Amino acid sequence: MNTSPGRLLLLRAVGLAYDPPEPIVGPKVTLRVPDMSDYEAWAELRGASRTFLVPWEPAWPADDLTRQAFRRRVARYRQDWREDQGYAVLIHRNSDDAVVGGITLTNVRRGVAQTVSLGYWMGEVFAGQGYMSAGVRTLIPYVFGPLGFRRIEAACVPHNTASVALLERVGFTREGLAREYLCINGTWMDHLLFAMIKGDPLG
Repeated sequence: MNTSPGRLLLLRAVGLAYDPPEPIVGPKVTLRVPDMSDYEAWAELRGASRTFLVPWEPAWPADDLTRQAFRRRVARYRQDWREDQGYAVLIHRNSDDAVVGGITLTNVRRGVAQTVSLGYWMGEVFAGQGYMSAGVRTLIPYVFGPLGFRRIEAACVPHNTASVALLERVGFTREGLAREYLCINGTWMDHLLFAMIKGDPLG
């Protein structure tokens, strides 16, 4: 859409303009904010990985993989970025730009907390190949740098051994257990709590 400089300034003043952030480039993966051009790759990967992902995620809406639902998702991601309410990226493999998974930063707490919560998902066909570790390692300096947070929290169910190993591998510290912390696939489940603080060594 062509927008005059004056109109763009007005849109920004009322919080409606959206300038997508630059991709965050790492040695193995690149992190980019989702847009509609990602729909086919995202829907195909999520659909093929459904059985793999369902045990670890909130219940999927019936229309979750539709183009219309993805359009709403993209709009919400843009609004969250614009209003400092959350940050979502897709993980693209550098070798061929394939979408392999995604990372979200939610529960933004500014003021005296400067804390955000980390979440992530990986397509089944790409699991166990180091792409999520690479994605989280690529994102962390951006979280503590340009985004200005001092603490990143993460949580996973105790029997998700792959997620526990990932968090410990990249440098998160286990801090405790929260009972019935999140509703996962329709069931309230206990979660292990992890955190990384600015200045902690990256694993």
